[in-house]
Amino acid sequence: MSGADAQKRAAGEAAALLVESGMTLGLGTGTTAAWFVRALAERHVDVVCVATSEAIAALGETLGLKLANLDEVGAIDLTVDGADEIGPGLALIKGAGAALLREKLVWTASRRCVVIAEAAKPVARLGAGAYPLPVEVVAFGHAQTAARLAAALSTQGISPTPVLRVKDGAPVRTDSGNLIYDAVCGAIEDPAALAAAIKQVTGVVDHGLFLGLAERALVGTDEGVVTLYP
Repeated sequence: MSGADAQKRAAGEAAALLVESGMTLGLGTGTTAAWFVRALAERHVDVVCVATSEAIAALGETLGLKLANLDEVGAIDLTVDGADEIGPGLALIKGAGAALLREKLVWTASRRCVVIAEAAKPVARLGAGAYPLPVEVVAFGHAQTAARLAAALSTQGISPTPVLRVKDGAPVRTDSGNLIYDAVCGAIEDPAALAAAIKQVTGVVDHGLFLGLAERALVGTDEGVVTLYP
C-alpha cells in the first residue's frame, strides 16, 4: 500500500470511530471515503446510510450496510467525505469524482460534516493545489452555459476558460445526468464571492466550493491522524 493510501485508510478508520449506533450517516464519494465505508462496515454498528453516488452505494451494499435515500431519512447525523483541497477555515474544493451535487445535498442536510484526507490535501490558499474547481451544469445548452461561466469567473479575476471534463472520448456524466466543467482558478482570493458569482449563472447546477460546512478534518499523515478545525 502506498503512503497516500495508508494515510487515507488511517483517516477513514479514525472517522469510523465517531459513529454511534442509531445514527443516520452520509457516505461521501471517492477513494478516501471508500476507506471510511470499509471501516464502518467492520464496526458492525446499527446505522442507516445515505450514499452520495451510485458507486459508493454499490460498495455499501456489497459490505452489508443499510442504505436509504435522502428523502426517506430527513436530517443526517454525520456525513464523512473526502476533499480535493482543504483550505483555511476548512474551506474545501470537491468534485474530482463528479459527485459534487449529491455530496452537497447530503452535506447541507447533515448536523455534522467531517472531511477525511491524506497529508497532501491541506493547502495554504484554496485553489493553489493541483485540482481545478469543478462546476456541474445541465447538459442542454452547456456550451452557452460555459461561456456565461467564463464571464462570471472573469469578474473574480480568473481568466482560464472552463474545460468540459471528458473521459474515454466522451463527456463525463454525473449520476444526475449533468456535465462537469473544470476551472483552473489559481489561489482563490475570496471563495465566498466566487461561489456566489458561479451560482448566479443560468445553467449551473452547483459548484465544488464547500464553505462553512465541515466541523473538522481528519488528515492522515505518516506520523498518525491530525485533527484540523475551522
